[in-house]
Amino acid sequence: MASLLQGRLPVNQDVLLMQKGTLMRKVRSKSWKKLRYFRLQEDGMTVRHARQAGGRSKASFSISDVETVRNSHESELLRSLAEEFPLEHGFTIVFHGRRSNLDLVANSVEEAQIWMQGLQLLVDFVTSMDQQEWLDQWLSDWFQRGDKNQDGRMSFEEVQRLLHLMNVEMEPEYAFQLFQAADMSQSDTLEGKEFVEFYKALTKRAEVQELFENFSADGQKLTLLEFVDFLREEQKEGDRASDLALELIDRYEPSDSGKLRHVLSMDGFLSYLYSKDGDIFNPSCRLIYQDMTQPLNHYYINSSHNTYLVGDQLCGQSSVEGYIRALKRGCRCVEVDIWDGPSGEPVVYHGHTLTSRILFKEVVATVAQYAFQTSDYPVILSLENHCSWEQQEIIAHHLTEILGEQLLSTTLDGQLPTQLPSPEELRKKILIKGKKLRTLEEDLEEQEEEEELKTELEREREAELELESQFESETQELSPRSKDKNEKKCKAILCPALSSLVVYTKTVSFYNFTHSREHYRFYELSSFTETKAKSLIKEAGNEFVQHNAWQLSRVYPSGLRTDSSNYNPQEFWNAGCQMVAMNVQTAGLEMDLYDGLFRQNGGCGYVLKPDFLRDTQSSFQPERPISPFKTQTLLIQVISGQQLPKVDNTKEQSIVDPLVRVEIFGVRPDITHQETNYVENNGFNPYWGQTLCFRVLVPELALLRFVVKDYNWKSRNDFLGQYTLPWTCIQQGYRHIHLLSKDGTSLHPASIFVHICMVEGLKGDES
Repeated sequence: MASLLQGRLPVNQDVLLMQKGTLMRKVRSKSWKKLRYFRLQEDGMTVRHARQAGGRSKASFSISDVETVRNSHESELLRSLAEEFPLEHGFTIVFHGRRSNLDLVANSVEEAQIWMQGLQLLVDFVTSMDQQEWLDQWLSDWFQRGDKNQDGRMSFEEVQRLLHLMNVEMEPEYAFQLFQAADMSQSDTLEGKEFVEFYKALTKRAEVQELFENFSADGQKLTLLEFVDFLREEQKEGDRASDLALELIDRYEPSDSGKLRHVLSMDGFLSYLYSKDGDIFNPSCRLIYQDMTQPLNHYYINSSHNTYLVGDQLCGQSSVEGYIRALKRGCRCVEVDIWDGPSGEPVVYHGHTLTSRILFKEVVATVAQYAFQTSDYPVILSLENHCSWEQQEIIAHHLTEILGEQLLSTTLDGQLPTQLPSPEELRKKILIKGKKLRTLEEDLEEQEEEEELKTELEREREAELELESQFESETQELSPRSKDKNEKKCKAILCPALSSLVVYTKTVSFYNFTHSREHYRFYELSSFTETKAKSLIKEAGNEFVQHNAWQLSRVYPSGLRTDSSNYNPQEFWNAGCQMVAMNVQTAGLEMDLYDGLFRQNGGCGYVLKPDFLRDTQSSFQPERPISPFKTQTLLIQVISGQQLPKVDNTKEQSIVDPLVRVEIFGVRPDITHQETNYVENNGFNPYWGQTLCFRVLVPELALLRFVVKDYNWKSRNDFLGQYTLPWTCIQQGYRHIHLLSKDGTSLHPASIFVHICMVEGLKGDES
């Protein structure tokens, strides 16, 4: 079967040549470089590779997996091989999620250009595909997998095998009935359009049909008034229902006559429910909808820890790719550990470990290039400076020269501020977070003598050495290293050129909240290990909240997390901590929560904290919250699932037994979960029809996580997909939840269908 997208796919000379195939070198490391024959398949959507032309091939990647294509000048690996291969012959394929990049070297500049241009053309097409085109592509992929002998037709035996691949357990007699009904040509096989009809019969949504008929007088269509009633009563769209109904009919009704008559067919109704407008995540929250003119300390800031690492903390690879990925996913605070390097050039790596090293100037160049591709709001470079005076001057030089106008090196108006500037005021600016020799006030006055500055820092340094030795003792047993006895001597002095680049984000040591109030200024900030922050929340939660209402705080993972694991960020957000730094290279529950919070507000990396966390007189206790919070009750009817993935795609006969687990994260009394029963042997269209009920004390801080699992009585249930979002971004009514993988990438078209109802308080509840 030809791709259902045939005729809509962009086809040019580059694409045609890619379909003929090209012999290229696949490069994994300096020592692993092997010739492989790469060919774009006839469907225009998948690339396979073999050891040689005509050899047995295996899948390499799908175009939908590709985020972008880069030239080799942006690849550390290909640049390191520049003496072996001309850089112009190479290119890099970058994938969505955490999948490693694919570096390829062609035999000529022309061949490299053919693949770069052709791939980017197809990637741009996939990015712009509408809902129907995505479904067509998905069906084509399944047909290719089911058509075992690749003759473009599907026999009933092949269909039975395909049903198992698609997670469907079905009586052979019923499957054969659907097969015969779709076989319009009576050829005992299914071809393109016949397979589509078979799929439609397979995916008939009885629960959606029933809902449609509840609001439709004739069961055939929804009139404009009937659709308005549905939007107002079920979807809780209120006064905007009338205008919205017209918009949605125009957007989702497939027939032109239906659009003209302002009616919605069953197909249009289903398209709406499955679209972004019918999503559980409120479309208005996908835009930048929050006030961006408040001081920086009033926002949660998307922050990463040891950003240069793409692996573990002991032997992992340091790479500028870590910065690219973090910045492109919305991180606004990235960390740079800088040490003296050879030839006078500072290097970035995890000190006293076996992690690889990269040049500081390459990190800065990468930040300059990628800082504002995802968001215009300010980026904070968190410098961990371990360098000598001489190399600190090189650091200052690189920051100034490479970042240019992007670098904020003085206050916005040259005047002494009374509070931190806002994200809006700092658009397209990069701030340096680090130690500073003087106060901002002194910076704006006459320069002092250099010797006085050195003396001041040396006094400050004595207290800091104690904190450093505490951190080093944490990692000493786990971090192999050779200790330079003179190391501390060369770190004792801060270079004025570097100090002067720190403006609104000066780091200071934390002693206690009283000391901070009495001695520190609003532009000074402290960092806390997760252990210290947890202890402060438990012992003095309200003081921590008040502290974070006027000053920035950064929390970072314990040095004992050598595997780059993450903590749960929620408890630090509950106390108003702004920069809760994560190992973004590590997928899991913790990063699901992180991505969930920052999915809102246009994914810009800044989320406004609730008002009770922005008040310096706040009485909020994160561990023991009490009124005046408005308790909310959430009723979730988990109705059905659609096209759920398998745990293991290699096991054709295995079919999942899915269940849905709903988890609430927030203040301690709100943390809970409930789950449905499991449906046996059906991952294709399982039906649950179960209602779960949650009562939440502080909805402003709550996150909702939906997890679909494969029931397994022998062990813990296996993960199939998840979706996490803030409570404040939930849409009520009948909604689809489009599932994401462990890696945070789309599992399209996998989804679950739910009904959401929110009620203020409870019956008899005085709040």
